[in-house]
Amino acid sequence: MSIAFNRLADLLRERGEPGRYQGGALRTRGICHDGDSPNTVAIRRGNNGGVVIFCHKCQGNAAFLDAIGWTEADLYDEPLERQNDRPADDTWIPCRERGHKRVAQYVYRDEKGRPVHGVTRCDHKCFAQWRPDDSAKSGRRWSLNDKEGNRLVRVVPYRLPEILNAIAEDRVIWIAEGEKDVHALVDHGLQATCNAAGAGKWTTEHAQFLRGADVTIVADRDDKGREHAQLVVKTLLPVARSIYVVQAKTGKDAADHFAAGLGDADFRQVWAPKPYPADPAVAA
Repeated sequence: MSIAFNRLADLLRERGEPGRYQGGALRTRGICHDGDSPNTVAIRRGNNGGVVIFCHKCQGNAAFLDAIGWTEADLYDEPLERQNDRPADDTWIPCRERGHKRVAQYVYRDEKGRPVHGVTRCDHKCFAQWRPDDSAKSGRRWSLNDKEGNRLVRVVPYRLPEILNAIAEDRVIWIAEGEKDVHALVDHGLQATCNAAGAGKWTTEHAQFLRGADVTIVADRDDKGREHAQLVVKTLLPVARSIYVVQAKTGKDAADHFAAGLGDADFRQVWAPKPYPADPAVAA
């Protein structure tokens, strides 16, 4: 099984790109050149757990990768050796010197799917943020700020391209406290997001991307979770169409809730700071 292939298939599906399997390949349109033929690009599982992309019009994959915000390294389950003496192992994290191992990596992308910054999590629950930097041997710098403390990258919510598409489709946007819970929600068919760095780090900049959205906030069952939900509500009140706050029926968070075999309808509503506007015709 190719993790990279499945990740790409999920990305195209979440963006609403048409695709169908034919001749052992996933075929889709040429988004690299605004093509409308569903057979222009062929995506196949390659060797060593990789994925091979070929656009018949562009005669390659470079333009397609640029269109989805990927690089060649994203085509493999295990990172390939990079050029310019960059290390083959991109699983390095700052706490590895203490024997920690990376267990997850979350990439925050802009509206066009281009990486803005990333977050890594280790097996000791250390979190480290990085930003892309081609001048570094590893291709990244382990700070989002300069020496004076000024932020060098944009503030964007997690899974921004998917969230913008979901808002356009009039779907409810779920906000969790961290990326792990976001993926628990996504795995159950919901559209979810969060901010980097955990509780208390949500800002009005994050909220601006959810203008006109119907939002459900999953508050963790602790004081920080309640305070974080209140902060998110405060920033969303001027921009969201509706806001509800729920908690897990069992456990602390969304991941615990689903792990107990419960569904999205089983969350307990604890607050409705901005109910969905009533239909005037019904109210009359």
